[in-house]
Amino acid sequence: MCNLVQKYNIPGPRYTSYPTVPYWDMEGFSGKSWKSTLVRSFGESNSSEGISLYIHLPFCESMCTFCGCHKRITKRHEVERPYLDSVLKEWKLYCRLFSSRPIIKELHLGGGTPTFFAPEHLKLLIDGIFRSAERAENPEFSFEGHPNNTTKAHLQQLYDLGFRRVSYGVQDYNIRVQRAIHRVQPFENVKRVTDQAREIGYTSVGHDIIFGLPFQTLEDVRQTILKTKALQPDRLAFYSYAHVPWLKGNGQRGYQEVDLPSAQQKREQYEKGKVLLEQEGYKEIGMDHFALATDSLFESMQSGKLHRNFMGYTASKTQLMIGLGVSSISDSWYSFAQNVKGLEEYQHLVENGIIPIYRGHLLTAEDQIVRKHILNLMCQFKTSWNDDAQYFPELSSVLEKLGEMERDGLVEMGHNCLTVTKKGQAFIRNICMAFDLLLQRKAPGTKLFSMTI
Repeated sequence: MCNLVQKYNIPGPRYTSYPTVPYWDMEGFSGKSWKSTLVRSFGESNSSEGISLYIHLPFCESMCTFCGCHKRITKRHEVERPYLDSVLKEWKLYCRLFSSRPIIKELHLGGGTPTFFAPEHLKLLIDGIFRSAERAENPEFSFEGHPNNTTKAHLQQLYDLGFRRVSYGVQDYNIRVQRAIHRVQPFENVKRVTDQAREIGYTSVGHDIIFGLPFQTLEDVRQTILKTKALQPDRLAFYSYAHVPWLKGNGQRGYQEVDLPSAQQKREQYEKGKVLLEQEGYKEIGMDHFALATDSLFESMQSGKLHRNFMGYTASKTQLMIGLGVSSISDSWYSFAQNVKGLEEYQHLVENGIIPIYRGHLLTAEDQIVRKHILNLMCQFKTSWNDDAQYFPELSSVLEKLGEMERDGLVEMGHNCLTVTKKGQAFIRNICMAFDLLLQRKAPGTKLFSMTI
């Protein structure tokens, strides 16, 4: 395994989309084309499966140096109401394009820190969304909570609004690591909010754990998972720290490169963590995720319904996903669109009745086929090309690239199909890269992606 880590530890995408953002064709995209694909997708899918809604709440009271999200650091809570007013105005701009009331199947509050916002303001937001929308049958509403500032009032208010899933950012319990990433939160805080969520009635409580953090050791990972075991979260995101300071500015420069574990040490951290989690009954879900057999994420993987988009892994697929708020990305299935990242620019555009996107991509027929293969691999660890709808002209060169991975025991080739082996699951990003035609045609000239290991 050591030699394979050295061989395959290269920069690569995490594939929350295909094409990946650096390969979007900006010249072929426009606000008009985005609206056209949006209306088309809504008409095809709203009544049958509903839509997904992601709302980005960007404010944080302090900077976590491991974080790659778009955020605004402030302790001024008077920013809450004006921002939510803008989000609801953006939502109205979308609703005007629809021929009927949208049916919301999935709704996720991300950030930033959603629990930066007061419970009554979160109620104002959700009530405002549903003045123009309906709830799907058995919807999945979720939010990200910070263990240090999530209160029982937050949990109760969101539960009363229909939320049944919450995820908490744990990262690591070692105080030295926590200080390095500027995220000091005692185990007692995580236990408190986990217990409170269960007491209220949440059916899925998740924890996010990161390996590869500065100063983090194999023993740190072991201790973090042992403490996690005591709380038995229903699902876990256990993923590699993405060190991309060239993209995220000074936020990821609070420590030196030498303070980070090596690629081999990161792989050992992952393998150790994976074994410990499996011993506790957690099942591996796609890439970097684990869940108990009773959680909807595992059930969706078993039934072949697991999906991956800009929100990460989801238990069900919707063709249309709308992102509201600064930097949010939307997906109409036929195109992607991203909102502006500046808070003031976002609010100015919305106030003037303009959907605040600044870039996007219209998927070609080839894009849609390759996207499907990458989704299959990321969600089911297999794909096939039995008919013309799954075939593309450059498939033979893709299979040639995969030949070396087959010799390394990472994939198994069958008749018009490909299966990722247990050994190969740790290298799923590399396997997907073999299908990434845009990456093959034009390798990036500068650093764009984190390392795959």
